[in-house]
Amino acid sequence: MPRRARTLLGVAALAVAVIGLVPASAGAGAAASCQLPRFGPGRSYHPRIDPADFSPDVTNPWFPLTPGRTLVYTGTKDGQKALNLVATTSRTKKIDGVTTRVVEDRLYLSNVLEERTSDYYAQDRCGNVWYFGEDTAECENGAIKNQDGAWQAGVDGAQPGVVMLADARVGDHYRQEYLAGEAEDQARVLKLDDAVTVPAGSYTDVLVTEDFTPLEPDLLEDKLYAPGVGVVEDREVKGGSGVVKLVEIVHGPATSGEAPPFDPCHE
Repeated sequence: MPRRARTLLGVAALAVAVIGLVPASAGAGAAASCQLPRFGPGRSYHPRIDPADFSPDVTNPWFPLTPGRTLVYTGTKDGQKALNLVATTSRTKKIDGVTTRVVEDRLYLSNVLEERTSDYYAQDRCGNVWYFGEDTAECENGAIKNQDGAWQAGVDGAQPGVVMLADARVGDHYRQEYLAGEAEDQARVLKLDDAVTVPAGSYTDVLVTEDFTPLEPDLLEDKLYAPGVGVVEDREVKGGSGVVKLVEIVHGPATSGEAPPFDPCHE
């Protein structure tokens, strides 16, 4: 997920407000509850991870990851026509002891593969969706241009973050990832009851976040999440004018097994 340059999915360099031990429900109808870790500033951020508390089966209504489903987005980025394909696989990858779900993300600009990413997610027992890292590469003429922003929890001090809360509330502010100088995305919940129409349909009870990073302080982006779908619109509100919207949801067979070696710049 989350790099700003990849998916239009970025307000200034704010110090991270500490969210102290926030209760989180386990989802609709669930009696269990748990507490999120303290989201402290910078290097003091160290969430406690027990692999037994996590599953690659992500069912959070605002961020469901259904194997075999591809979300198709179109719009503009950097003044170019953009096509973004986000496919949930049946593959898994173990990161820092946690079995995560592999999601393949491909960004095309002007019909040319610009960036390819494998994202790794898992859901805790309370329904919070965590981001455990990404393998990513920008491509040029079929070859790797750079792999800036790649990280995995537990490697070189990288820490996982939360991409969707089980019980989001307006004003919640949380880290989505942390590797100093490479991956420092954060989000803040703005709304829980928005409505939006995109080419794929009309949605209500939409959750809206603003996403930002101190690594690119001039960027600010809003993401709109529809229940049962996930992101339906992603727009730059500061530092650019790009926007992508969901145009189609495709269901098909999902590739399974352990994730193969990352081979980004080949179809």
